[in-house]
Amino acid sequence: MMRRVSVTAAMLSTSPDFGPLSARLRLGALTEWGVTDRQDDIRICASELATNAVLHSGPVGSEFRVRLSVEGLLVRLEVRDSGGGCPEARSPDTGQCSGRGLWLAQELADDFGVAEHAVGKTVWLAFKTESAPAWLRSAP
Repeated sequence: MMRRVSVTAAMLSTSPDFGPLSARLRLGALTEWGVTDRQDDIRICASELATNAVLHSGPVGSEFRVRLSVEGLLVRLEVRDSGGGCPEARSPDTGQCSGRGLWLAQELADDFGVAEHAVGKTVWLAFKTESAPAWLRSAP
């Protein structure tokens, strides 16, 4: 059986105006692929991971990559940046104004992980969807 995967990716800058771009970042591909459920979860998580890349990956103006793929019933969101360290989701602290993003992303996603590289890391999330995109259902 042929394995069919669809992928979209973009490089973004850590400049202060990243927000609106990352929120719209190729997420229209989900609709194009026929993935109609979990879009809100994926959008929230894309925004959270992009924000973390901007805040923790290096100097203003450095780049990070956001990649979205679908294979069967699984949508995978990845954000790769050049920052060091291995991020960990922390329990929310009601006394703090920040620090909930990765925890929230991990709660919304079905799977979560970090792949470390010689330079930087990739934080990834996986989302199980209700049905495969139409073009996958018609695959031989």
